[in-house]
Amino acid sequence: MSSESITPISDDNFETEVLSASIPVLVDFWAEWCGPCKAMMPIVENIARKYSGKIRVGKINVDEERDLAARYNIRGIPTLMLFCDGNVEEIKVGAQSESQIASMIDSRL
Repeated sequence: MSSESITPISDDNFETEVLSASIPVLVDFWAEWCGPCKAMMPIVENIARKYSGKIRVGKINVDEERDLAARYNIRGIPTLMLFCDGNVEEIKVGAQSESQIASMIDSRL
């Protein structure tokens, strides 16, 4: 994960970066070994650039952050969650197109 527009999220910064954020946060739950997760990386990076300043985008590696994955009942990856004011507003499980992700975000802006 090399994009400057995507924030790595861990248990240490979850409260600050996601729950207390003043703008919506799109969180991508992923894993290094997950093919669909890797395929979605450029799409998520594009979304992060396209919506810069309107939303924050973060990634949570489910292998490294097992407690967060368990807290949000992640059963399949990739899972995208859109948080607004600290609440989960929408969840998408499985690979998504850029237009599907954009539609999810646009409905909350």
